[in-house]
Amino acid sequence: MSQSAATADLVAAPIPTGGFVVPRREILTKEDLDLFHESPTYAALFAFLDALNESVVGVVSTADCYQSEVVKGMLETLDLVNQVTEEYPPETGHESRFGNPAFRKFYDQIGLSAPSWMEKLSLPKEAVPEVTKYFVECWGNRKRIDYGTGHEASFLAWLYCFAKLGLIKKEDYKAVVVNVFFKYIEVMRNLQFAYWLEPAGSHGVWGLDDYHFLPFLFGAAQLRGHKYIRPKSIHDNDIVSEFSKDYMYLSCVKFINSVKSASLRWHSPMLDDISAVKTWDKVNTGMIKMYKAEVFGKLPIMQHFLFGSLLPFKGQSDNRILDEDEEDAGVEGHQHIHAFGQEFPTCCGMKIPSAIAAAAASGGASSGARRLPFD
Repeated sequence: MSQSAATADLVAAPIPTGGFVVPRREILTKEDLDLFHESPTYAALFAFLDALNESVVGVVSTADCYQSEVVKGMLETLDLVNQVTEEYPPETGHESRFGNPAFRKFYDQIGLSAPSWMEKLSLPKEAVPEVTKYFVECWGNRKRIDYGTGHEASFLAWLYCFAKLGLIKKEDYKAVVVNVFFKYIEVMRNLQFAYWLEPAGSHGVWGLDDYHFLPFLFGAAQLRGHKYIRPKSIHDNDIVSEFSKDYMYLSCVKFINSVKSASLRWHSPMLDDISAVKTWDKVNTGMIKMYKAEVFGKLPIMQHFLFGSLLPFKGQSDNRILDEDEEDAGVEGHQHIHAFGQEFPTCCGMKIPSAIAAAAASGGASSGARRLPFD
């Protein structure tokens, strides 16, 4: 399916005839993942991502954007999430470099409050449980007290649900990115600092950022065609400091510099490699390819992605395995069966200390990221 066709399907999508359902896991094997990559849902989701990306080309994060009532409601909802963080401060007596258990109280409260929050966003009443599930998933993992690109992808899925239902339209996309998504990143930073959330997986995000990918993707789109700022400008601290409020990419670099010592070359080799690319257009195109390959193309990440009636997909794996509750799967969740055909998964159970916690404790730490080609 072409991206234009997928976009047309998204815009015209009716309320599911079979009714709304609570999302569940459908990807367990490499065969499931390959089947998903060929599905209309995969094409439509990336058409949506591409439309969001194009909507912010040359747009600064501080731009005045048209905000529909739904977009305003989304921003108010994210403010409510921040308030929950204040209600459940970090517990004392757990001053390690790993996650603070107060995060579980925060997570539980989000689960309790989210349905009523979703009801205020003009959703069909019967769609609330389905959309709520994506919203709750986007804040991290309750058991492991970690966060990664899979959780960030759940936020993308949450936004997609509103587009699928026609509640946000093309004219909203600019505000969805620079207002709603950027607000989500700010809230997540608060959570990362408050609860010292661990990066999900042993490699973080391969030297981009221990937690996020999409702000780099959208941030590169914002910088496309900029007259003065080049990819190599991330090494200029004055430029990063001055323009971080305007461009997500530079905001992320500033965040990394604030919690990690030494140079990007050592602790973020992927960002260092990308800085040698000549244009932001090429960086942006490469980011989209990389996101497909390194997030939606990785089984240990996608085995946790959820599907319902708004993001329909049916894998071929045994439902009895897929229905298993990870919270009851044993120590660190490693008695459940997953990621057949790959090495022992690093997506869950391998505890990685928070760089934020390390910085607070010792003034900085490296990420141990691996290098990847950027083409």
